[in-house]
Amino acid sequence: MDLQQTLEIQFEEPKENTEIMAYEKTTDRIIGNLLTAAKISFTENGSNIVEINKALQTASKRGTGKKGFPEFVAQVGDFILVIEDKADRRKQAKYLDTKNQNLLMDDTSIKDYAENGALHYAQKIVANSHFNKVFAIGCSGTESDNMVIRPIFVSPTSYKLLAPVKDFRNFTTANIATYYTTTVCQEKTAEQIELETILAKAEALHKDLHVYGSLSNEQKPMAVSAILLAIENPSFSTEDLTGDEDYTDGKKVFKALESHMEQVKVAPQEKKERVLDEFRFIQTSPKLSQYEERLGKTPIRYFAEYLYSNVSTAFHYNTPEDILGRFYGEFMSYSGGDGQSLGIILTPKHITQLFCDLINLKPSDVVLDPTCGTGGFLVAAMHDMLNKARTNQQREDIKRQQLYGIEQNVRMFSIATTNMILRGDGKSNLICADFLKQNTDELRQKHFTVGLMNPPYSLATNRETRHLSELHFIKHLLDSLDEGARCIVIVPQSTMVGKTAEDKEIKYYLLAHHTLEGVITLNPETFYKVGTNPVIAIFTAHQPHPNNYYSKFINFKDDGYRTVPQVGFEPTDRADERRKLLLECWNKNRPASNDFMVRSTITAEDEWLHSFYYFNEDIPTDADFEKTMADYLTFEFNMIAHGRGYLFENTDEGKEETL
Repeated sequence: MDLQQTLEIQFEEPKENTEIMAYEKTTDRIIGNLLTAAKISFTENGSNIVEINKALQTASKRGTGKKGFPEFVAQVGDFILVIEDKADRRKQAKYLDTKNQNLLMDDTSIKDYAENGALHYAQKIVANSHFNKVFAIGCSGTESDNMVIRPIFVSPTSYKLLAPVKDFRNFTTANIATYYTTTVCQEKTAEQIELETILAKAEALHKDLHVYGSLSNEQKPMAVSAILLAIENPSFSTEDLTGDEDYTDGKKVFKALESHMEQVKVAPQEKKERVLDEFRFIQTSPKLSQYEERLGKTPIRYFAEYLYSNVSTAFHYNTPEDILGRFYGEFMSYSGGDGQSLGIILTPKHITQLFCDLINLKPSDVVLDPTCGTGGFLVAAMHDMLNKARTNQQREDIKRQQLYGIEQNVRMFSIATTNMILRGDGKSNLICADFLKQNTDELRQKHFTVGLMNPPYSLATNRETRHLSELHFIKHLLDSLDEGARCIVIVPQSTMVGKTAEDKEIKYYLLAHHTLEGVITLNPETFYKVGTNPVIAIFTAHQPHPNNYYSKFINFKDDGYRTVPQVGFEPTDRADERRKLLLECWNKNRPASNDFMVRSTITAEDEWLHSFYYFNEDIPTDADFEKTMADYLTFEFNMIAHGRGYLFENTDEGKEETL
C-alpha cells in the first residue's frame, strides 16, 4: 500500500451515524501522555526556548501579526517538534491538490486544521531562528489507539509530508537521527547496507560456483570455507594459481588450507582429518582447476580473488556477524538445500547478540553451545567476552578454554571450525558428535557457567523420534551445566506448551531440578521464510524452581524489526528502543504494562507463555460499555432484519415449541 492509499484510509471522514462529540482537552491529554511515554520533554501553548519564543511573536494562526501559541513544542537534539492537534479527525488536514501533497496555507486552513497549523508554526520557526530541522506534526482524534499522527519535515527551502506514525517513539533522542536519515533523507543505515552487501555477495557466489565450478549445493559453502582457510596461510598467494595441469590449482588450495590448519594446531588429529575430508573435493573437482576462457583464469583462482577482495578481511575485525553462517544460510535458501529438512534453522545475528545481553555474559564465563551449527552463538559470545576482557591473558583464555561447541552435522561442524579458526582461535573445543548421546555427568566436569542453544526443530514426529523433542534438548543441556549456570534457548512456541505426555513429564522434571526465569515471545517473522513462532526461554541450572517464585513472561512480538521483500528481516528505527525496553525489564526489573510483561508463579501444567498469564488490567470505561452495547444492538437488529431473529429467542421456550 502506498502513502496516498494509507492517507485515504486513515483520513477518511467518519460517517454521520458513528460520529461522536469530542473535546480538544481530551486530544491534548492523549498527545501529552504519548510524549511523556516517549520521554520527550515538552512545553504546552508555546515554548520556553527563548529563540523559538521570539520566532513565534508574530505567528498568530489568525494572521493578526500577534503571538502564536502551538499546542506543544519540544527540542530533541538538533531537532524541533511543533505539534498541533484537533479533536475531530476530519480536521486533520486540508490540501491544495487532490493528490494530498500540498497543504492549503490560507488563514482559515491554518486555524482549523492540525497539519496546516503545525506547518505554519514550523515555517515561522525555521525562518526566524537558527533551527533548520523541524518536524511539524498534525494530530487528530480522541482515542489513543485511533489517533492520526502525521509528521511533516520542514527545512528552510521546503517541506516533506511523511507517512503517519502510531506515537512519538521515532522522535526520541535514541531514534530521531536514524528516523531522519532513513525516512527524510531516505538513506540506508549501516546495518541495512551490511546486510544487503552480504546478500549480494552470497547471491553472486552462489551463481558463479554453479556456473564455473559445477559444485553441488552441499559443496558450495564448503568451497567458500576451504578457500578462506587457504587465504589465511601467509605463504599462499592467488598469483600461485597458474592453471598447472599436474600440480593443479585445487591441489594448491587444499595444500594451503591443510598447512594452515597445522599451523594453528587444530587438534586432535581425528578432528582435523574429519574437517579436511569435507574439503578434499577441492583438489579432485576437475572443473575448478581447468582454465576458463570467460574468466581468463581457473574458476578456483577467480573464487579465491573474489573472496580475498570481498569477504576475508571481515574476519580480521572483532565482529559478532556469523559471516560463514550467513553464506551457508543464503546458499541453502537459493538451492533448497538440507537446512530445514534436518530441522536446522540458523539463528539471526540480532538474536545471538540479544542472548549475550539477556544473560549478562561475563569474560569469566565458560560457554557451551551443544547444537552449535555454523558457530553463530559462539562467535557472538566470543565477540562479547573479548570486548569485556581487560587483559591479553583473559582474551587468550576465552579463546582457548572458555568456548565449547558440539555439532552433529559434519558439514556444519567443518564450517564452525573454519569460523573459529578465521577469528583467531576458539576451535580447539569444538567436537562433531550427537549431543543427546553425551554423558551429562562428564559434561558437568567442564563447569559450564552458560548454555546457549538453538536446537533442531520438529524432529520428534513419532514414537521412535520423540526423544528428539526440543524439551529433551533443554533438559539435557540443563543437566550438563554447572550449578547456578545460566541457560538460554530459542525454541518454537509450542515447546513451552508441552505437546506430548512425555514432554509434559519433562516440564515437571525441569521445575523439580531447575528454575525457569522466564519466557520471551518473539516476532513471528524472526526466522525469515521459515514459518516458526519462536520464544526465548531462560533457566538457572540445578536450582529447583520455588513454588512462590515469580517468573517473567514478556510479549516481544513488536521488536522493531520488519520483513523486507528480497532482503529479509531487518531493523527499523525503533529496534534499538524496543531492545532497550526488553533488557531494562529483564535485567533491571523496570515496571511495564501487562500487555508487555507479566510476572507469575507457575506450574508444570501451565503454558509457559505470556499469552497464558496475561490479563487486561484496564478497567472498561462507560464509553467502552456504550460502544459494546451499540455494536450488539446493531448485530441483533441486522439478524432480525435478515430473518434470523430466532437466534435471540429463549432457549427453553424454543425447546418446548420443538416438543
